[in-house]
Amino acid sequence: MMNIMIKDFETKFTGWSFILAALLLWLGWALSPHHIGEYIVAADFEAIGENVWTWIWMYRIHIFGWVTMAIALFALVSVTARKPYRVLILPGAGMLIVGTFTLAIANAYFYNFGAWGVGQTMGKSAAEIQTFVNDILYTNQYVTCFIRFGRVFSGVGLVLLGYGLIRWHIVAKWLGWFTVLLGLAAMGIVMGIPDNYEIYKPLFHIKVIWLITMGVIILINGIHLPKMRANHCLLKQLIFLFILKKSHFVF
Repeated sequence: MMNIMIKDFETKFTGWSFILAALLLWLGWALSPHHIGEYIVAADFEAIGENVWTWIWMYRIHIFGWVTMAIALFALVSVTARKPYRVLILPGAGMLIVGTFTLAIANAYFYNFGAWGVGQTMGKSAAEIQTFVNDILYTNQYVTCFIRFGRVFSGVGLVLLGYGLIRWHIVAKWLGWFTVLLGLAAMGIVMGIPDNYEIYKPLFHIKVIWLITMGVIILINGIHLPKMRANHCLLKQLIFLFILKKSHFVF
């Protein structure tokens, strides 16, 4: 089947959503005065307290970056989730969205406990602060699990989505391979290397690059869909309009 390039409001919205998600994610991270690691530790509260309101707003921006990424993926699905590509695009984007929201929830925990903990530990001794951290240890463990599985779910989704992009040349094939390799790297690092937080850090920046690249390519080239399917959709629209017109005359 021949491919045609679709460039309309839908594709423009999708492209700009990817770019906005990348900017929110990275700027929220880059402008934050303090970064929490894989766990909240006692030293985090003192560091956050030095610029607490800046830290709060940057974390809000970062979290909305994850939300906007999910919006971009929903938009991509709305354009491409039709036969035959939906068999890969839908589960791929779906798993990626699940992973994205899992990461958003985990980051929301750090945001809440980080800001709340500053007030709870203010004026306390080092021993009292450590006791407070020990009291939230179990929640810390749950959130770390959320982060790890959010990354794994995202990796699975990227592999399926990338394979769909490659198979039907929906975007440039090199971008499809980039998507697949990013997903494999995410899964491999999290599941294959213990205590991997420092090793995983560069993948966050690579994911931001992937988001920007997806957005720019979609804005410039549009989304490619088989001509036969596009004509089929146009025919269905014409039939619907014909039926609507006839119904108007009947009633």
